[in-house]
Amino acid sequence: MGLDDITKKAQDFLGDSKVQDALKSEQAEDISDKLLDGVADTANKVTGGKFEGQIDGARDTADKNVGNQ
Repeated sequence: MGLDDITKKAQDFLGDSKVQDALKSEQAEDISDKLLDGVADTANKVTGGKFEGQIDGARDTADKNVGNQ
């Protein structure tokens, strides 16, 4: 299985309506908020806050794509 095959399978999976519904659920929102906050906090600690604006921006962009808020 090549990279193209894996990419196609991932696209098909993410395009499925049931997967999209799950990603837009309240439960996904709660989990993603906790996960994204933890990752952003860790990244800010590791970088000494030097890239806080970029990290927070990336966190916010990711949050808009998962959950319902």
